[in-house]
Amino acid sequence: MEKLTDQILKEVITPRPENSFKGTFGKVTLVGGNRNFGGAIIMASMAAVCAGAGLVTTATDESNSSALHSQLPEAMFADFTNSEQVASLIHAATSVVVGPGLGDDEISLQILKNVFANTSDQQNVIIDGSAITLMAREGIDQPLGNIIYTPHEMEWQRLSGIKIGEQTAEKNKAVQEKLGATVVLKKHHTEIYTNDQIYQLPIGTPAQAVGGMGDTLAGMVGGFTAEFNDKADKAVLAAVYAHSAIAEKIAESQYIVLPHQISRALPTFMKKMEKLDDDHHIGFLN
Repeated sequence: MEKLTDQILKEVITPRPENSFKGTFGKVTLVGGNRNFGGAIIMASMAAVCAGAGLVTTATDESNSSALHSQLPEAMFADFTNSEQVASLIHAATSVVVGPGLGDDEISLQILKNVFANTSDQQNVIIDGSAITLMAREGIDQPLGNIIYTPHEMEWQRLSGIKIGEQTAEKNKAVQEKLGATVVLKKHHTEIYTNDQIYQLPIGTPAQAVGGMGDTLAGMVGGFTAEFNDKADKAVLAAVYAHSAIAEKIAESQYIVLPHQISRALPTFMKKMEKLDDDHHIGFLN
């Protein structure tokens, strides 16, 4: 198991080309947020926007439209029960994020099936939260795409069949290889299972143990993989590292870290990362 270091930030977060427009940095379509859990998809969307994705569209319950527009005017809204529109948005996306706040009822299931039916092997597909639960419960096949799961340990138990107390690196890697997907297993010292390696995140803080933290991470992964699509695998690792690095800095002066604070700090953090060279590490931010 390899320790993830800040070197991954220097490899991924590089200066933007001078001749750029919003299309240069990819499109993210996020799907989730039922009537009761709208905050989850709004936090994920905020993270995708603040990570630098060129265009972000949020397909969610209609009741969340006003909150989305007031919190995040940069994101576009779509009704996630409009199957045709959602299919079109999925087709157009560089990265798709599905699951934050989606719920697990019959409507949620139909929305998930629609998303999965419209992805392609050219896209990054981040599967989070209740989307993982629905897959496991309903026996839904994995969709096309560069698949990235972001489960916590209980969601991974449902998907993998490995009980939490038995989730060893060897057993997790065996399931990951069967899936052929990247698995970001969220835990104390998060583990990332890729086709080539197992990475462990050596940073993080208990101040992150707050609702919505995983939704924000899923949105960051969506944003990073869209913006840095030519190095999408490394972009996943960079998103995971940046998420906790920012949280650690905020936790120096706060007892807890609110997820939206990570997103709002992200553009400044990425600008500082862009300027790092091999002689500096993120400690210089202090």
